[in-house]
Amino acid sequence: MFKFFNPSKIFLITSKAPKYVMILFVMVFSIGLLEALIFSPEDYKQGDSVRIMYVHVPAAWISLGIFSSITFLSLCGYIFKNMNLFLIAKSLAPSGLLFNIVALVTGSIWGKPTWGTWWAWDARITSMLILGLFYLMFLIAWRIYEDKEKVLRITTIITILGIINVPIIKYSVDWWNTLHQPASINILSKSSIHSSMLFPLLIMTAAFVLFSLLIFLMKYNTELIKIKNKGLDRL
Repeated sequence: MFKFFNPSKIFLITSKAPKYVMILFVMVFSIGLLEALIFSPEDYKQGDSVRIMYVHVPAAWISLGIFSSITFLSLCGYIFKNMNLFLIAKSLAPSGLLFNIVALVTGSIWGKPTWGTWWAWDARITSMLILGLFYLMFLIAWRIYEDKEKVLRITTIITILGIINVPIIKYSVDWWNTLHQPASINILSKSSIHSSMLFPLLIMTAAFVLFSLLIFLMKYNTELIKIKNKGLDRL
């Protein structure tokens, strides 16, 4: 199956994709903003501050999803000795870190009127901050290590250690008494969020997924161009 990961063949697709993804992102994001800021109702307790949720929650979801993907790709790349899987993981990391920061910042903005403080060493907030540090370590490792085997081994170890933190983030509100509210959306059980808020939340999530895809494509195309300039067609 790895013959389909040939950089030259992939670049034929990824080099043309960003402009279409950008158009789709602008369309979905515009609809999402209208739904989130105008058509969705205020919360009966939080008022308009609940609208921060439409940025905060998708950003947190995507950050967790990208790190999980990076871990899977790094492990598969290391096991099957496929460098292109590492390049995909490396190209995903910047958007994952970006959304991690967005989740932390919007969480602080929401926390001020809700908890009366910009920051609290709450279990979920702290574990989310730790995830950001793992993102940083992953990206820094790619910058400082020139030996290919060493950087692949170190980044794989970082992702393995970091993935342990993902279920902690997810279940921290259930395992400990925290300031952060419990999950409002459940896949296996009934969600407590009303459909008037769930619909714009899902639209904003789709918009952010498209934006992360756009960042990934730009980064990945840059990596493929570097490989092409070095004359390496097979990884």
